[in-house]
Amino acid sequence: MKTILGLILFALVLEPALAVEYRTVAHAGKRHIVCTVDPKTERLELFWKDGRGAVLHRFSAIETMLAERGRQLAFGMNGGMFHPDFSPVGLFVAEGREISPLNNAAADGNFFLKPNGVFAVLKDGQAVVTETARWPVFAGKARIATQSGPMLVIDGRLHPAFREGSASRLFRNGVGISQDGKAVFAISSEPVSFHEFATLFRDALGCLNALFLDGTISSLHAPELKRSDDLKFPLGPILGVTAGKPAP
Repeated sequence: MKTILGLILFALVLEPALAVEYRTVAHAGKRHIVCTVDPKTERLELFWKDGRGAVLHRFSAIETMLAERGRQLAFGMNGGMFHPDFSPVGLFVAEGREISPLNNAAADGNFFLKPNGVFAVLKDGQAVVTETARWPVFAGKARIATQSGPMLVIDGRLHPAFREGSASRLFRNGVGISQDGKAVFAISSEPVSFHEFATLFRDALGCLNALFLDGTISSLHAPELKRSDDLKFPLGPILGVTAGKPAP
């Protein structure tokens, strides 16, 4: 009996931790799926085009590409706003290479509702969400980075344009940084206002900085939840957690 118990305990110790922690969080009467990733132990990546230069658009296309490398897509979410040709509106850095530059322009639309910001994982594994104006501090240090807007939470304060009681409600998704340094992704399960969504990150999730990723197109790939919004909308930039060892 002791031998069997020892083997069970040994197997439990060897069992790898889940790449992404999922939970449902209710806030302001609305439900959200919250996905937490430790960038120090998990591989967060940014996807846009395949090796032939074709826009990937969908989680299934990323899965096919990764399978050829002996890897899997453990989590995916639309990762920033894009032009009609699906190119990033702002900064896009993949594996340390800047593909699209920082966008400081003034224009209409959510992306340009200042302050906007950048989500990045630095080369040392640190995850950051920062205002665009502060990005020069991190430039050159990022392994991946994507720019979007508006910021939802800035140093514990809500974006100044958000109004409590706003009637503008959409499905929304975003990313914040927890106080222990993890990347916290959230997607609403029902339409929410910017104010409601921002207070989710600040008050329910404890994120001092958080960034809006997008609205209507908000999409999630979560195999553990048996959910993949693969046919919802074609996407531009996509954030994902990859797992598995490359085939020999």
